[in-house]
Amino acid sequence: MQRYQNHGTSVASSPSPAALVEEIHAEEEECEEEQEVFQETEGRPAPVEQKNGKRSDAGDAGGGPKSSVFTWFVVLALLGVWSSVAVVYFDIVDYDSVIGKLAAYDTDADGDFDVEDAKVLLGLKGATVLKEGGPPEERTEKTSEPEVETSTQRGPEPVKEGAPAAEETSVPGSQDVESEIQAAVPLPPFVDSQFVPDDPAGDEHPYEETNAIDTTGGETPPPPAAVLVEGPQSEETGVESGRYLTSSKVSQKAEPEEPPEAAAEPTLTPEPAVQPEPAAEPQTGTIGPTEDRQEADGAAEKPAEEQKEKAKKKKPKLLNKLDKTIKSEIDAAERLRKKGKLEEALKAFDSLVRLHPQSPRVRYGKAQAEDDLAEKLRSNDLLQRAINTYGEAAELPDPTPDLLRAALKRRAERQQFLGRMRGSLATLQKLVDIFPDDFSLKNDLGVAHLLLGDNKGAKKVYEEVLAVAPSNGFAKVHYGFILKAENKIAESIPYLREGLESGEPGTDDGRFYFHLGDALQRVGDDSAYHWYELGHRRGHFASVWQRSLYNVEGLKAQPWWTPQETGYTDLVKMLERNWKTIRDEALTVMDRARGRFLPEEENLREKGEWGQYTLWQQGKRVGNACQGVPKTCSLMERFPEATGCKRGQIKFSVMQPGTHVWPHTGPTNCRLRMHLGLVVPRPGCRIRCTNQTREWEEGKVLIFDDSFEHEVWQEADSYRLIFIVDVWHPELTQYQRQTLSPI
Repeated sequence: MQRYQNHGTSVASSPSPAALVEEIHAEEEECEEEQEVFQETEGRPAPVEQKNGKRSDAGDAGGGPKSSVFTWFVVLALLGVWSSVAVVYFDIVDYDSVIGKLAAYDTDADGDFDVEDAKVLLGLKGATVLKEGGPPEERTEKTSEPEVETSTQRGPEPVKEGAPAAEETSVPGSQDVESEIQAAVPLPPFVDSQFVPDDPAGDEHPYEETNAIDTTGGETPPPPAAVLVEGPQSEETGVESGRYLTSSKVSQKAEPEEPPEAAAEPTLTPEPAVQPEPAAEPQTGTIGPTEDRQEADGAAEKPAEEQKEKAKKKKPKLLNKLDKTIKSEIDAAERLRKKGKLEEALKAFDSLVRLHPQSPRVRYGKAQAEDDLAEKLRSNDLLQRAINTYGEAAELPDPTPDLLRAALKRRAERQQFLGRMRGSLATLQKLVDIFPDDFSLKNDLGVAHLLLGDNKGAKKVYEEVLAVAPSNGFAKVHYGFILKAENKIAESIPYLREGLESGEPGTDDGRFYFHLGDALQRVGDDSAYHWYELGHRRGHFASVWQRSLYNVEGLKAQPWWTPQETGYTDLVKMLERNWKTIRDEALTVMDRARGRFLPEEENLREKGEWGQYTLWQQGKRVGNACQGVPKTCSLMERFPEATGCKRGQIKFSVMQPGTHVWPHTGPTNCRLRMHLGLVVPRPGCRIRCTNQTREWEEGKVLIFDDSFEHEVWQEADSYRLIFIVDVWHPELTQYQRQTLSPI
């Protein structure tokens, strides 16, 4: 009875045997269930029933705290994550202001203070400086490890290396070489179909001036050429030393060609004439430095290196007192510009200009942003805005001298690029007035005069420089260049030679080697070929003989050609079949309108008379010239390889007895020149190209590449008349013929 009561069961009568058995089975099942529950709770005691009716585990005292610590850890971690997201998303902290305070420790000039900067400060890594000149994407870092650097010619930028990133004034150039104004007549800018320099009225190109410096040995240089590309070296480059002769010593008879011999390249010596150079393989790239070259040029390179080292030491100061109070804002806008976010940078500088209209540094930064964006968008209008803003920055009160110099110099460079030569001259004159003791600015002013064809003004500037600094190599080489243009040949030689030997920046230019060699040839000095050889080794000329300056790489190069080699056999056959018709029309013009034959004015004659009657030039008819020779023009119209040759001419050439034309070369390797003999008195009329001399024949065509040195004698008893037809080099593609700039 008691037992059943314990189980909560009330039975009125005694249980039967069957009921007892069922009871026993029920108790066994309960024991099994309790064992299973104990196993599931890993041996923990059964829950205890509390007085309030709730049940609790006996082991809570040990497991509770562990669960609480883990739970709080998770909660705190989640709070931290969401707090960080909130700070960034809602811009609670101004990180730019925090980072701006660390700009002084920004050793790698990337606009922030990071692990790399810390390594430099701790001496674990070398400091990094920016490469001067060039757009942000072209700036390279120079660390303790050397890097290979490739670049186009660029003029010196106003910023010196080592300047703080926030104050750097180096700006990208929108041009390849037009900013390099350290040659007598610098290379004109690269012409892009969407971004070309203007040609304002009144600013004539210096190459069109009859009294301007002749830069290609008597041929008209091309307006657009970004980088000089070397053509292949001719097999005629190497000749015997006896063949390196001036006009008075060249054989007057045709000389047989000699097979090339394989031999080592000659060593440059200080002797007047260069040593013989055996025939070399065609060259299509810049000649690399050799030990001989290093010995010959080492002394000239040292002054340039010393000047570069001096330039690195000085850091430009661009901030005045007002600018320093807003340095963090200027730095933030400048970082956008340097990272290439030009639209954002321009907006930032515009806002700063509105807030601080008297800040020169803010205005200068705006000009830089406009300048960079003009290059990116290829916009002349935006570039003109930048030019105006540079001027505004220089006109504001209290600009630092470094900022004033940088703003005006960049303004002058960009004015030159847009063809505003007179405006550039005025800007440079202002610079010289402000900094009268800066010879580099005076040298730039002299170049500006040359760009306008004002040789007289340039000469005066360089005379002033040399009076104070007689060893200034830049002034010397340009002054010598001007003297040669005035036909003061002997007087020009020492200035050209000493200027090149100085090795100063701006003196290592193909034009100076060209004109020094030409001057030496005209006085009968065979050392001309030493300078041609040196110019060739420095990569200015394709070979000693082939000294054109505007070339397409990889074209076949040889002095003399056959009609079959050119592929223009139909043109040659037409000329030779119709030579009498062409001759008669030319003679009619000579008799009735001799004034059409204009005298040669390129200073190529030593003596005599030489007239030319031009029908086509730069791929276009010349005025009404064809009215005098209609049949000739009608015949030529069928041959676009001649009439469409933008780098050539079609003309009659008459030369009187006693005429001698100095050795000279044409400006480009992109054309071949045909001579059709019309009236050729014999003997006495001959032409030399490299080391081969030939004579004209009436009714026959001679073909040669006038980018190689050639020379003419007329020693007959009467005039010589020929018809000159320039044609595209046969290896030029149709695309190249359409896109190459005119000459």
